[in-house]
Amino acid sequence: MQPFRCIPLANMKEKTIPLAAASLVLTGLLFAQKHAADLPTGNLFSEPGPTFRVPDGELTSPVSFIAYGDMRFTDPANKSATNPRIRKWLVEKIAAERPAAVLLNGDVPLSGDNTNDYAVYRQETKPWRDAHLHVYPALGNHEFQGSNPKQCLENWWNAFPEFRNRRWYSAQLGSRVYSIALDSDASLLPDSDQARWLTEQIDGLPPTVDFVIISLHHPPSADIQTRIEVNHNPRPNEIALRDLLSKLQVKSHTRFIVSAGHIHNYERHVIDDVVYLVSGGGGAKPYVVERTPDDLYQSSLFPNYNYVKFVLKADRLEGTMYRVADPEAEHLEVQQKDTFYIQVKHR
Repeated sequence: MQPFRCIPLANMKEKTIPLAAASLVLTGLLFAQKHAADLPTGNLFSEPGPTFRVPDGELTSPVSFIAYGDMRFTDPANKSATNPRIRKWLVEKIAAERPAAVLLNGDVPLSGDNTNDYAVYRQETKPWRDAHLHVYPALGNHEFQGSNPKQCLENWWNAFPEFRNRRWYSAQLGSRVYSIALDSDASLLPDSDQARWLTEQIDGLPPTVDFVIISLHHPPSADIQTRIEVNHNPRPNEIALRDLLSKLQVKSHTRFIVSAGHIHNYERHVIDDVVYLVSGGGGAKPYVVERTPDDLYQSSLFPNYNYVKFVLKADRLEGTMYRVADPEAEHLEVQQKDTFYIQVKHR
C-alpha cells in the first residue's frame, strides 16, 4: 500500500499514514466542509486592524486568558455526545478564574441548526456574563451541523450578535496580546479571503504586541492517528495555515500560539517556534489519543476534560493546562498537568 505523504511535521522526519487512512481524512474534509465552504466569504467584514479593543485598564490583574473548546452545549439530558455535569462545572470554574478573556475554539453547540442548543449555552454560561468576561468564540464544524448552512450561520450570529457578518475577527487585549479567531470551515489556503486577511493582520500588528493567540477549531498540528479518529488528523486546509504561520513567524516581532480543538483531548506541539495546542476537553465525548514523540504532553491519563490558562508576565506568557482530576468524583477539582513558557521574542 502506497503511503500518503502530504502531512509532514516540521522539525521531524516526514510522517506517513496509510493510503486508506488518508482517504478517510480527505473524505472527512470534503464531507464536513462542502456546505459551509460553499457560503461566500467575499461579502464578510474583514477590516484592517483589530475588530475589537480592550484597553489595558479593563484587564484583570494579573492579566490572564483561558482557551478551550468542544463544549457541545445541548439539552442536559443528552449524556452521550457530551457530559453536561463537566461542561457546566468547567464554565463555573472558568468564571471563578476571572480571566481577561475566554477564547472558545469551536463546537460551542452540539448542533448549529438547533436554536435550543444556543439557549442552553446562554443559560449555562450566565456565570461568565455575571463576571463580565470577554468571550471570543471561533466557528467549529458542529456550528454548521444541519442541512442549511446559511441558517446555521444565522443562528450563530443571533447567538453572538456582536460578530454579525464576520466568520473571522480579531481583538487587541491590552497593549501586549492580540487574539485572532479563524474559521476552519472556510478556506485557509493561499490566496483565500481569510489567509489574505490573516497576513494583513499580522503584518499590521502594533509594535507593543508581544503575543498573538490564534483560535480555530480544526488543528493545524496534532498527533497523527493511524487506527482511531483518523479523520481528525490535520487536514490540507489547516496545514496551509501552519505553513503560512511558519513563514510569518520568521519576520514577526511577536510570538504565535495556536489553540485548536476538534480532538477531545489535550496536546502540545512546537513547530518553527509556533506553539500549537489542542484543547478540546470542554465536555464533549472524550477521544483517546495515540501520542507521537513530538507531542510535548505525554501523559496517558484519560479522559482529559481541560482548559488552558495563560498568564502574562513581563518577559513571557505562562501556559498551564488544568485537567479535571476525576470526572466521577462527588466534588470536582482540577489539577495542573502541563506547564509551558513562551518568551517574548527579542526585537
